Amino acid sequence: MNERINRINNLLAPLKQQIVNHKLYNSIKTIEDLHVFMEFHVFAVWDFMSLLKSLQNNLTCTSTPWVPIGDAETRFLINEIVVGEESDVDMDGNRKSHFELYMDAMNQAGANTETISKFIDSIRENKSVKQSIQLCNVPHAAEEFVNFTFNTIASFKNHLLASVFTFGREDLIPDMFYSIVADIDKISPNKISIFKYYLERHIEVDGGHHGLLALRMVDNLCGEDNILWQEVESIAIQSLQKRIQLWDGIYEQLNNKTVAR
Repeated sequence: MNERINRINNLLAPLKQQIVNHKLYNSIKTIEDLHVFMEFHVFAVWDFMSLLKSLQNNLTCTSTPWVPIGDAETRFLINEIVVGEESDVDMDGNRKSHFELYMDAMNQAGANTETISKFIDSIRENKSVKQSIQLCNVPHAAEEFVNFTFNTIASFKNHLLASVFTFGREDLIPDMFYSIVADIDKISPNKISIFKYYLERHIEVDGGHHGLLALRMVDNLCGEDNILWQEVESIAIQSLQKRIQLWDGIYEQLNNKTVAR
């Protein structure tokens, strides 16, 4: 692996450990607790898709008349990731984006999808992300997370988008969380089978093949430019700090039982 990639992974290791060992996981004991987690986390699932599509828009031609844009290798990498994320399969083999799969999981589990559904409707009505957040009363921790993502998108710096996508959105879900989900499934059978499938599928795809493709994309975008690599390092650190803050917000909600705004 590229020495610069190794350096970034080493720099991020302490933050990744904070995420893996976060106190949030021990606070999820019931299906109601899992509802709270999902109602926050779904916004991270949604803005992951937005980050992905921003990269595709910037790195390939998505308009007509078509013209070749950028490097063909980079186009291949992002297009292959898009296919897997936007058109994966559910448990029955039906084509679904990972966001739609997550919404299915929320509905099966009995989580409240009203806020995220209103938010998506607002976006469809061409309201801005910030307007939609305010109109739909999005939880503060989720709002901060989404704002960071869209501030990065607004930079129009593809290496920064690729860094957040590659290093900041890797799902560092520990075995303990799988165990908690399995225990809840025993108590509430047939309530979280889709969520379990989502976790397994997301980690299998994103942590495996897509993860390698994303690393190659970062390498292609930065090349031998030391300044670009430094900026990639910096925003990768920020992105993991934002994930920790999101986890902190969910933990606070679980322990205070009030939405912090």
